[in-house]
Amino acid sequence: MVEILIVVVLLGVLAAIVIPAVANSGTAARAGSMVTNLNMLRRFVMVYTSQHLEVAPGYTAGPGSALDADVFANQALLSSNDLGETAARGTPGYGHGPYLSKMPTNPFNGLATIQMLADGQDFPAAADNSHGWIYRAQTGEIRPGNSGTDDAGIAYYDY
Repeated sequence: MVEILIVVVLLGVLAAIVIPAVANSGTAARAGSMVTNLNMLRRFVMVYTSQHLEVAPGYTAGPGSALDADVFANQALLSSNDLGETAARGTPGYGHGPYLSKMPTNPFNGLATIQMLADGQDFPAAADNSHGWIYRAQTGEIRPGNSGTDDAGIAYYDY
């Protein structure tokens, strides 16, 4: 009887150690995926800007013009010319891109949408989970659109 009690106690201790580690692995995997997707978007913005006369993606007609999330997505997913106009891959005169095969999804909120911040507009104090990503074309900065913190207490929004 004592031996069975010892085995049960040992199994309880092992479960107490393993269950939290397994529970956190899902969050860590989503955080890793989010960082990968965020880095892809940041690279796209940098490469696109350098190839398009230092104009960041998202502008409808150059710096100071209107910003549009659909324009941003088209500039990422289609071929473009030096002025940022888009066309299907292989269209003559549209030698840049596509830069991404699809818009990355934020794994925490499941959204691939982009919240566009107007020129001069600051980032919100915190993300509200209404978009996958928050983008400020004027500076080329892009942040996750989800709330929450990682295991170290760092807000995902600050990645």
